[in-house]
Formats: sequence, C-alpha cells, structure tokens
Amino acid sequence: MSLANGRPYLAIPGPSVMPDRVLAAMHRGAPNIYEGALIEMVATLWPDLKRLAGTEGGVAAYIANGHGTWEAANANIFCKGDKALVLATGTFGHGWANTVRGLGVEAEVLDFGRSVAPDWNMVATALRADPNIKAVLTTQVDTASSVKTDIKALRGVMDAVGHQALLAVDCVASMACDPYFMDYWGVDVTVAASQKGLMTPPGMGFVWFSDKAKDRCKTSDLRTPYWDWTPRASAEAFWQLWFGTAPTHHLYGLREALTMILDEEGLENVWARHATLAQAVWAAFEGWGSGNSAIALNVLQPEARGWSVTAARFGAPDATRLRRWTEHQAGVTLGIGLGMATPDDPQAEGALRVAHMGHVNAHMTLGALAVMEAGMAALDIPHGPGIAAAARIVGGKKD
Repeated sequence: MSLANGRPYLAIPGPSVMPDRVLAAMHRGAPNIYEGALIEMVATLWPDLKRLAGTEGGVAAYIANGHGTWEAANANIFCKGDKALVLATGTFGHGWANTVRGLGVEAEVLDFGRSVAPDWNMVATALRADPNIKAVLTTQVDTASSVKTDIKALRGVMDAVGHQALLAVDCVASMACDPYFMDYWGVDVTVAASQKGLMTPPGMGFVWFSDKAKDRCKTSDLRTPYWDWTPRASAEAFWQLWFGTAPTHHLYGLREALTMILDEEGLENVWARHATLAQAVWAAFEGWGSGNSAIALNVLQPEARGWSVTAARFGAPDATRLRRWTEHQAGVTLGIGLGMATPDDPQAEGALRVAHMGHVNAHMTLGALAVMEAGMAALDIPHGPGIAAAARIVGGKKD
C-alpha cells in the first residue's frame, strides 16, 4: 500500500512549490497586449524587481530560464576574445563558464570543489596575474552543491587588488531566499529566474545591471537583437520589453508573487524564514548522521551553506533508495544528487538534495524531514534522531 495518494510535495530545488494565489492569477484568458490593464500592471513590476535585488540600476526581463540569463549577461558584457574569471563551487559555476566559452570568450575557472567556499587568496592571485580579465563570474548559491559564496567579501578582494573587472553573480537559487544587496555589495550584473525563490513557473529570466555594465554593453560585439538588454530596459513600446509577444500569464503570476514577497511578508522576513527552515534541515541531517557516519551535509561550514537548498550524502545506493521511497510511498519528491558523482559513486546514488525555497513553511519542511526519517526506518538505513532537533530549531530552541 502507498501513502502517496494525496497532494504531493515537490522538495526539489526548482521548480519550487507554486502558491495557489500565483496559479490563480495566471488562470485567465489571454489579455490585450497593445494597451490597457496588462501594460499598466507590468509597469509596476520594474521597481519591485529592483527592490528585490537591492539596486537602482537597470533591469531587463527575458522569456528564458537561468541558462538564458547567463547568455544575456555574456552577450552584453563581453567581446569575442575577452577573458572571464569564473569561481566554481559546483555544477553551475562550470555551466556558466561553458556558455562563455561557447561565445568565443576565454574562461579561466578557479575550481574550489563542491563543498567549500572560494579561497580569497587564490582569487586575489588570479586577479593580480591578469589585469585584462573583463569580468568575474560566480554563483551566490550553487544549486547543485548548495555552497554559498560571500559576494560582499568577493567585491572586497577585487577592490583590494584594484582590479577593474565587472562582478557578475548568478542568483538563480538564492534570489528572495538569501540576503542580497546588489548596489551595496558593488555587483555589476545579477541574473535570476522565476522558478525558485520567486515562486512562479519556469519561463522568465531577469538581468539587473549597473551603470558600469551598461557602459560596457555599448562596446560589446556579442549582442544580438534578442539578448540586447538596452531596448528591454528602456523600451518606448511594450513589445520592445520582450522583443515580441510578452509572457502574459507569467507576468500575472510574477505580480502576485512579488506582492506576497515584498508587500505582505516583507523581504527581510522572507530571508529570516528561509534561514530558520534551512537550519532545521541542517539539524536533522546532523542528528541522522550521529547514527550513521555515511550521512553528512555536503557543506561542513554553516556560513558557506545556502538557505534555499541543502545537498547531503547518504552513501550509495541509500540516497537513491530513500528518494524513491519518499516519492512513491509518501508523496515527497527530493532532488537528485546533481553534480555530486564520485569515482566510487559515478551515478551519485549516495547523494540527494532537499529544497526549502520560496513558498515553504514549517509544516512543509518538517513534514518532508519526517517522511525522510520514516523512509530510513522502512529501508533499514541506520540513522540517529533528526526530527526532534529540527523541531527545536523551528520552535526557536537553538542549542
């Protein structure tokens, strides 16, 4: 008998859980895209998107996913033959580097592995060695590894070296989950997408850019009509915002999501909620690991963990066995161990991820953790007590 028949819970790191209000806002007929209510509503999105990222700079939106926003950023800030320095803390750092290379830009990758934050001495050395680097690219939180990079500290290293490179940050897994202050931290380009912390179906990508990046764009020879952010950020006609037909129903959903985040809960409260739920997940894993040394968080240092997703190891094939049990027997879908393969575990059957991003609350996260503990019991996977520790965090009892 399966206990999965009921409303399923998707605890993967994107697409995240979509609020009923967002889905309801999208459930309508096609609107007039030439004048009227849609155009007026969309005008309210731009100041809110800037509030979200902490910037007074420009913002452009695309019908695209996060990979699309990488290409948008690349096309606007580089010329063919330029060089980028990429800080990789997981799969998505390498992914961004590959898209840069695909456009004819050289990418030097500083690979810090998949479980630790960047080494600032290595970054400083690389910057001093090459004053011609045009931009430093990094993820704030790598969705695969869950490693978080200290963006403020990275800007401090760049300033200390006196390097003039742009700083570009992938916030796909962290926007509206982890604190982010684009202007205060000195970030030039920020990219994000709709399907994670923004609680809107996949299909929209966003690029925020500073005046310095805007000036760099003027000399880029990689811009194409679709990816050029200039007309999108200063459109005289509505169609120019999208280079064609607007993603109408996504826009209705996004408007509802931004209202929930910024005007109702408040961005600082959203961050605090994510921090508490993340700590509850970490406490559960640490408790489970007390009874099985194979169970461990992927990132050992708490300050280097993202607040939206947790990557962990169980030992092969127990992570895969547990994922299958939670989904088919209890209706909870966990994330695969993306990019966490090892020579001893080439299929990453010993790794998984638990998402706690966007439209999540205490009972959703504690429920997912309780199902995981039940699955470990059902599958005879040795483990220590984890739920009690997680519940104490949610209840405000931090040991």
